[in-house]
Order: sequence, then structure tokens, then C-alpha cells
Amino acid sequence: MLEEIDAWAPEAVWCLGDTVGYGPAPNRCCELVSERADICLVGNHDLVALGILDVEDFNDEAAAAALWTRNALEPRWRDYLSTLEPRAVADGAQLFHASARDPVWEYVLSAEAAYVSLLMTEAPLVLVGHSHVALAIGLDAEELHGGLAPVGTEIELEGRWLLNPGSVGQPRDGDPHAAWLAVDTREKRARFHRVAYPIERTQARMLESGLPPPLAERLAQGI
Repeated sequence: MLEEIDAWAPEAVWCLGDTVGYGPAPNRCCELVSERADICLVGNHDLVALGILDVEDFNDEAAAAALWTRNALEPRWRDYLSTLEPRAVADGAQLFHASARDPVWEYVLSAEAAYVSLLMTEAPLVLVGHSHVALAIGLDAEELHGGLAPVGTEIELEGRWLLNPGSVGQPRDGDPHAAWLAVDTREKRARFHRVAYPIERTQARMLESGLPPPLAERLAQGI
């Protein structure tokens, strides 16, 4: 994914959080994000791995992965994650790990949640993560439009938009490829991208590490 981003040559890279949580290489992920991201938010999985949020808020599989990650994190990356916030403002955009109403926990998967996040913000572009589902939802006057944003979706950023780039790992929209979003603030355009990667290698590393098998299995299905 980073190779494809390099080919696009962006002026900045933004990460919307959950750098760690499900995968077998949390320290390497933190290293890459700290090197590459101009902005990185903290997500609920990051906070649980740090022990700031209670692991009991997760289902059994996510909790097991969080506890494994908590033990695997090196002190320097624990310190790095501890400096991050769940929201940010940059270049005409407001960024949240989850939503404007609750930047840590609320999933923007309903019209009501999207509408409230747009009402609670002022920037023309609102970016959210957390749900692992790529979305493009616009607001014209009082009307919402848009919805799921599969690979290749292009948006003209006229009016106000709430976008979710999807997830690099553990996507939940039926497409197992790693997801990222290119935003051109000058041309006022956005395009949703997907990148193939060696899923089987990641699955093998997860199982070797003792992470829950269902988390590895669903990588191939995008659910």
C-alpha cells in the first residue's frame, strides 16, 4: 500500500488510527506509521493495547488480540501511541478515528451518525475510520447522499463530505484488499483505492503468533 501511495506522491499522509490491534506485527506497523504519517490518530484498539481502555469492551477474539498486542508492544512504540489523539484538524479537513460525536467509539454506519458528525463539524471534508468500511456521504443543504465507496469510486468534493477510506487490515465490506483514499484538496477530488497483498503470509504469521484463527480466516473474505 505504501508503494502505491509513493507512486501517487502525496504531500502528506494521514492515518486515522488503530495502527495496532489485530495483526501480527504491531511494532513494525508503529515504526512505519511514525516514519510516514504526517498525522496519526489514536484508535480504540490502540488505547486498549495501551491499557487506557478496558479490554472487556471488546468481543472475545478482539480482546484476545488486544492482550497479545499489549504484551508484544515495545516500550518505544507504547510511548509513541501514548502521544496521539483521536481527532485532528488539517488542510480544510477534520479527522476523527470514529466520529465527531464520539471520536473513539462511535461507528459511522448509519445516516443518523453521518448526519450528526457533519452537523457537529465545520470543515468541508470530514474523515473518519473505525468501521473498516469505505464510505462517501455528502450533505447538500439538509439532504444526505452517497453511501458505500468500492474501489475506483471518485468524488468531486463540492459541498460537504464525510469519507471513510476503509481499512488497511481487517476490511469489513467484502473486499479483502487493503484500502486507502487519495484526496486532492486543490482539484477538490477524492478517489478510493484497493491494493492486493500476500494475505496468506499474514494469516500464517497470525496463527504462528497465537492470534485467534477467525481473525486470520476473515482476512481473505473482507468481513
